[in-house]
Amino acid sequence: MKKNAILCLEDGTYFLGKSFGKKGECYGEVVFNTAITGYQEIITDPSYRGQIVVMTNPQIGNYGINNIDIESCSPQVAGFVVKDISSIGSNYTSISTLSDYLEKHGVICISNIDTRALVKILRERGTTKGYISTANLEPKTIYRKVNLVEDISNLDLVNEVSTQKPYFVHSDKSHKTFAVIDFGIKKSIIKYLTKAGVNCAVLPANISINDIEALNPDAIFLSNGPGDPIRVLNGIHIVQHFLGKLPIFGICLGHQIMALAIGGKTYKLTFGHHGANHPVKDILNNKIIITSQNHNYAVEHLPDFMEITHINLLDNTIEGMKHKSLPFYSVQFHPEASPGPHDALYIFKEFTSMV
Repeated sequence: MKKNAILCLEDGTYFLGKSFGKKGECYGEVVFNTAITGYQEIITDPSYRGQIVVMTNPQIGNYGINNIDIESCSPQVAGFVVKDISSIGSNYTSISTLSDYLEKHGVICISNIDTRALVKILRERGTTKGYISTANLEPKTIYRKVNLVEDISNLDLVNEVSTQKPYFVHSDKSHKTFAVIDFGIKKSIIKYLTKAGVNCAVLPANISINDIEALNPDAIFLSNGPGDPIRVLNGIHIVQHFLGKLPIFGICLGHQIMALAIGGKTYKLTFGHHGANHPVKDILNNKIIITSQNHNYAVEHLPDFMEITHINLLDNTIEGMKHKSLPFYSVQFHPEASPGPHDALYIFKEFTSMV
């Protein structure tokens, strides 16, 4: 088999494989995702901005691409890595093969490499920078290029994926309006907020306090998004301003921003949580839920007025928190993307019941 693509890591490790999607070069932070299905949701999730995603499931693309399961208007991943890419999309909703879709949207990808070996490296050494090329397959040349790539933690990725203008999504049974701060929100989060009876005023990440107050919302909601939460200064400022004035809720990056705003801390995980099979204990309801996750940072050192509501059963990281006396509640996982019988959708009802 002729090799026509290379993936090189910052330590010099490289893999030769087959190109699919667009031809060219790309770079980013290399992470792996353990989900069996849901590749379309993964590649269109704005939280993956700046990242090259490796799928651990060896066969990807089997059911093609449809118009239903997209989380944003186009792919957000910097690059895509799989073991085997399906040449057909066998599903009644499919409108395109995965490879054609990625080529159309300019995503550079590599297949036919040992993804098990690659994931083992990422687990042992941690998240690393990577570079995919179909133009030059010389490892030494690509190694020099990958070491020129800037650390993703230094990039302002949120403003790349946030809406530039406010827009409104109304619920058929709405009584409340949330000011939804868009740091890279997934469409399915808006979907389940409206199903729970919330009008969503979706606002840019750099929205001013005055513009939020002019909407007279019933609550503030902070969305998911990419990058280091400590760089999202406006989000932290919004939380600090409205704390005690309005209910505040958050998911994923929003959860981390809320923690920073009240004096907690965040830190970067060795290889992050990316998958649809993370067991989480709901401490308050005394039950286990299987969750979908996508984050490289975690919360620690919460102040005494906060209560931990959820913990990850794989590494005991904080997965949820709430204020002991104020309507201030967030989760690290993605309740809108819970596998199986939607284990965590009740979180949206808990948000709305606190308003």
